Amino acid sequence: GHSGGTGASPQTSIKYAGIPWELGLSEVHQILVMNNLRHKVRLRTDGGIKTGRDIVIAAILGAEEYGVGTTSLVAMGCILVRQCHSDVCPVGLCTQRPELVKKFEGTPEKVINLFSFIAQETREILAGLGIKSINDIIGRTDLLRQVNKGCKNVDGLDLNSLLVKAVSKNPVYNTVVKRNEVLDTLDANIIKDLKSNLHKKNTFSLKYNIKNTDRAVGARLSSFLISNLKKSQIAQKQFKIYLKGSAGQSVGAFMIKQIQIEICGDANDYVGKGLSGGTIIIKPEKVEGFLPQENIIIGNTVLYGATSGNLFASGISGERFAVRNSGANAVVEGCGNNGCEYMTGGKIVILGKVGDNFASGMTGGMAFIYDPNNVFKNFVNNDTVIFQKIVMPYWEKILINFIKQHLKFTGSNLAKFILNNWQKEKGNFLQVVPLEILDKLEYPISSQHKKEIEKKLA
Repeated sequence: GHSGGTGASPQTSIKYAGIPWELGLSEVHQILVMNNLRHKVRLRTDGGIKTGRDIVIAAILGAEEYGVGTTSLVAMGCILVRQCHSDVCPVGLCTQRPELVKKFEGTPEKVINLFSFIAQETREILAGLGIKSINDIIGRTDLLRQVNKGCKNVDGLDLNSLLVKAVSKNPVYNTVVKRNEVLDTLDANIIKDLKSNLHKKNTFSLKYNIKNTDRAVGARLSSFLISNLKKSQIAQKQFKIYLKGSAGQSVGAFMIKQIQIEICGDANDYVGKGLSGGTIIIKPEKVEGFLPQENIIIGNTVLYGATSGNLFASGISGERFAVRNSGANAVVEGCGNNGCEYMTGGKIVILGKVGDNFASGMTGGMAFIYDPNNVFKNFVNNDTVIFQKIVMPYWEKILINFIKQHLKFTGSNLAKFILNNWQKEKGNFLQVVPLEILDKLEYPISSQHKKEIEKKLA
């Protein structure tokens, strides 16, 4: 919908995006009914639903589940000041600060009361219509009519398309309740190939082709290993999996330390989601004249919520790279908008351009940006970070080691060029550090960083 949404969203996402849920809901319901699929699906609608009347209208237009999020928060004490992202919630609802949390007065009973009143109003409206069950009004668009508001701009709208009553030989609400099991993908084949030798060998090297319908490769394998081996046994194992092709979403998700996945090709969104110690290497096939640093090799929201592990990608990442990363390390050759958003840990090296709003909400970890054209300052969100040239030998050594690993794993020509010309190129790197951790670093980024804190916070 266009009127709901989290208070942590930017204003442009709250005020100027989305459409009324009535439009999308009606269309989806009608299409499903016309294709005799509606009874197999549950339809939920959300977006500013507040009252029993809203729920009855949603049911008439085709919904059978209803999201009442913002109003529930208000019942708990939220006053909609839209500061969820800044850790200064005045009523202690969305904050980690103990002094603010003390102000929270929400109780389960307040939410129970809200839903009791909504349910009561819904029941009263149904009774007024002579209807016993809410299922009986799903799709009953004959119960709605367009009203005249006496306003030319509004009354000129033709809303008849919302009120079309689609007909099906099956019920127009969900009656088929079953679990759709996840189909076996590449992990099932990997586990099958491992089973016979799992307790006999410590080192495994496996090769497969991969396609974009093979999703979350490595997640199920990690679960299998944790479930079938003792901690002492797992520590001795090493699994190297070589893949060729285009990986589907979430390759390497939640992958444990003992697994290394190397992809010759590219990968979709959510690479390394929740990465838990594993290593992911992604490099393109060698093609004459092809420049990886100018081409996207992995999708959006990479390393989302990763806690540890490493990623090396010879190419550019999409948007929201390393969002909410809390411990993984990575080297890529460029990223889209909102890189390192809400990052709390880990070290990120970006050997290329970044998109707008880099480091928004970043409160931990560190990033190194290769900025030979001196344009990074135009893209960084410096509300919570500072950035500077690398001046301390300790951090220079850390950066060199990451680039050397990147070259070793991916064969990146860009990494090779930078290392071969290090004395010149090191001056093109910037070190991005959150203000919150400047005074907590074991190794300072400069002898002046305390003065930088004072200046930034002044």
